[in-house]
Amino acid sequence: MATLKSCSVCLRESALQLPRHHLSDNYKRRNTEWRCPRAAVIPNFHLPMRSFEVKNRTSVDDIKSIRLITAIKTPYLPDGRFDLEAYDALVNMQIENGAEGVIVGGTTGEGQLMSWDEHIMLIGHTINCYGGSIKVIGNTGSNSTREAIHATEQGFAVGMHAALHINPYYGKTSLEGLVAHLDSVLSMGPTIVYNVPSRTGQDIPPSVVHTLAQSPNFAGIKECVGTDRVQEYTGKKIVVWSGNDDECHDSRWSHGATGVISVTSNLVPGLMRQLMFGGKNPSLNAKIMPLVKWLFQEPNPIGLNTALAQLGVVRPVFRLPYVPLPLAKRVEFVNLVKQIGRENFVGEKDVRVLDDDEFVLVNRY
Repeated sequence: MATLKSCSVCLRESALQLPRHHLSDNYKRRNTEWRCPRAAVIPNFHLPMRSFEVKNRTSVDDIKSIRLITAIKTPYLPDGRFDLEAYDALVNMQIENGAEGVIVGGTTGEGQLMSWDEHIMLIGHTINCYGGSIKVIGNTGSNSTREAIHATEQGFAVGMHAALHINPYYGKTSLEGLVAHLDSVLSMGPTIVYNVPSRTGQDIPPSVVHTLAQSPNFAGIKECVGTDRVQEYTGKKIVVWSGNDDECHDSRWSHGATGVISVTSNLVPGLMRQLMFGGKNPSLNAKIMPLVKWLFQEPNPIGLNTALAQLGVVRPVFRLPYVPLPLAKRVEFVNLVKQIGRENFVGEKDVRVLDDDEFVLVNRY
């Protein structure tokens, strides 16, 4: 105790003996000017979370060769949480029927209704369970560059094989801004750019895509503008996946597309595989078209969610703002299943028309 007291005395005395500087007004003015923090002027100060581990690493060429990618549905429990048992069954059905990749948390998977924690968890779950059997492409795009960078870092950190990136929506930017936004995430790993002007309100024009294609991590583009745009890219050796199920057959066999990123394959993955792998098949395409038209009569994923519920593959739970199709449309789906053949659809239960009161609409989750 005496030692502690003597130390405190010494400290006080030494403090008292510190010299006092009498600063002139000129000195004060010179040294109180604002100075830019170093972090603000250091280029690339942001340090990505990267790993050199190779467990799930995939080359860009591996992604470029995929022909059938399913934009997988996210099923829910009655309280609005993920139904991982139903999700696992859905992914297994895709693998068993020949899909080569899944988009996790895309528009179809309702990534727009997920927190980023949910989003990254589902990507991690998918890669952990199925990464050895199917390519896992995480939708980590955002209209905020900051969010897109952070989510993509996390997605690759949990092992996803590739990222899907959309252009900034709502708060649209210039063409230079499009390049800068997408260039910010391209360095992290294999990347598919997604062009869907009907949702974003802004086209990604070929001039931007040609610039992005110079990156070694650019795998290709999911293109929803039409077959002419597909032809323009494939003519210049840019990989394209059709983003429109109603155009995917012609895009693949008449315009050089590598394949499709499909909603319909959630329901009939075997038929969609035949469409992408078996050569020109206009009769099979015509057989599937009524189902495709039914699926997209309302904004995706309303039709798909309704269909999977009636097939008994997922619980009839909707996260708002999505609601099921009306009764007459639900009856139409049952008839379509009978026409195409129940054996071609996922699941093993009989298809049935669900009543209105069987659906659960969740507004807080």
